[in-house]
Amino acid sequence: MIVRTLEECKNSERRVVSETWESVRMLLKDDQMGFSFHITTIFKDTETHIHYKNHLESVYCMSGEGEIEVVGGETYPIKPGTLYILDKHDEHLLRAYEGADMVMACVFNPPITGQEVHDENGVYPLVD
Repeated sequence: MIVRTLEECKNSERRVVSETWESVRMLLKDDQMGFSFHITTIFKDTETHIHYKNHLESVYCMSGEGEIEVVGGETYPIKPGTLYILDKHDEHLLRAYEGADMVMACVFNPPITGQEVHDENGVYPLVD
């Protein structure tokens, strides 16, 4: 059994911060669950370019509003209650609007291995 709090993880090496986002990695590859689970915040009035080459990514917006633009494709609004799923190599831009930070729960398969280290050549244990 794994029991962790968000505050506990925020005060550890599981918290990763950049100029436009913060991600608290609640589960990582070393936890051996076959996926990783993060609470990610996109800071208000910012744009973040993201490209996880070989991951399935499922993201649920809990608060804030913004949009996701698939590079070379469509743009979709994001608000609380929105779920989006990216399939292995969807290069995208996340934009949080001015009003508030956008807070999301994110699941990655294969799992993220560390702060910004991705198992890009890994298998997809939840798909196999």
